[in-house]
Amino acid sequence: MDRQKLGRDAEQNAERFLRTQKLKLICRNFHCRFGEIDLIMLDSSNLVFIEVRKRIHKGWGGASASVDRRKQQKIIHSAEFFLSQHPEYCKLNCRFDVIAFEGSIKAHGGGDSPPIWYKDAFRL
Repeated sequence: MDRQKLGRDAEQNAERFLRTQKLKLICRNFHCRFGEIDLIMLDSSNLVFIEVRKRIHKGWGGASASVDRRKQQKIIHSAEFFLSQHPEYCKLNCRFDVIAFEGSIKAHGGGDSPPIWYKDAFRL
C-alpha cells in the first residue's frame, strides 16, 4: 500500500473517530503556502486543528513523535492563515490535536490500530 493511500485512510479513520466524539468537521486538507492541516473541526466552543499520523513501524519514535517542532510550526502558521481567511472563527478558542495510528495495518488479519488522541498536543 502506498504512503498517500495510508495517509488518506488514516485521515478518514480519524475523522470517523472524532465524529463519534461529537466533533464537527469544518475543513479537510486545508492547504496554504505554509503547509497543510489534515482536519479542522469544532469541539464545543473550540476550533481544533488536527494532524493525523500513521506509522506502520515504531522506529524513530512512531507516529506521534513525528510531529516535531518544525511540523508544529508549519501547522501553527497554517492555522493562523486559516483564521485570517475565516474571521468567523477568530473568537473561538483554538487547540492543536494529534491523532496517531501506531503499528501494522491489518496485522495478523486484524484491522487498523485504534487511534491515540493527543488533545492539546502542542501550543503556540
